[in-house]
Order: sequence, then structure tokens, then C-alpha cells
Amino acid sequence: MQESHSHKKSWRHKIFKIIYHSDTLAGKWFDILLIVFIIGSVLTIILDSVNDFHNRYGSIFYFLEWFFTIIFTFEFIIRLISIRRPMRYVFSFFGIVDILSILPTYLSLFVDGAQHLLILRILRILR
Repeated sequence: MQESHSHKKSWRHKIFKIIYHSDTLAGKWFDILLIVFIIGSVLTIILDSVNDFHNRYGSIFYFLEWFFTIIFTFEFIIRLISIRRPMRYVFSFFGIVDILSILPTYLSLFVDGAQHLLILRILRILR
């Protein structure tokens, strides 16, 4: 049992270092990849807001919206898993930004017009 606990702790610690320590090589790559996803997400929202682009590429934008939402959801979950006090992160500035940036896509499954809230994803630039 002790071995399993230390393995879990070391796994969580490794994830923590990647996510929260940008001075490591893995941390730098994580940050770069996250920035690429954020920029891609924001560009998708901007381009989708142009009627001509939306009419031509709407299905691609829809796919990209879900792709980025899944990526950001996964990132949010691994952040929560890797820290000791996940609720502290949830209610922090960055936690709220994360929630507000992924929530509109999920809400669009249940509420008509919720996709208009995707503009909230632009908040991720604040990260």
C-alpha cells in the first residue's frame, strides 16, 4: 500500500512540475502548447464570428470548438488532480477563467444560444 501511495504521489508531483514549473523543459513545452491552443481557440472564435467564414467553414469551426474545449477541460482536470487543494484553484482567478472558457461549449448542449458565450474563451488570453 505504501508503494502505491508513493507512486501516486510521485506521478502527481511530476504532473505538478510540468504544469506549474515553467523553468523545466517539460514545463516550457506545456506552456508553449497551451499558448498555441489558446491562440488557436481565440482565432477560431474570431473567424467563426465572420458570417462568410461561418457559412463556409462552420462545421470545421464546430469541430475545433469541441477540440479546444476537450483540451482545456483535460488541462483543468489535470491541474486539479496535481494539487493538494483543488477547490482553492477552482475559486482562484485562473480557475474561474478556466471554467468560464470551457462552460459555454457544454452549456450549448442544453441551452439554445449558449454558443454566443464563447467570447468568454478570450478570457484565456489573461493566463
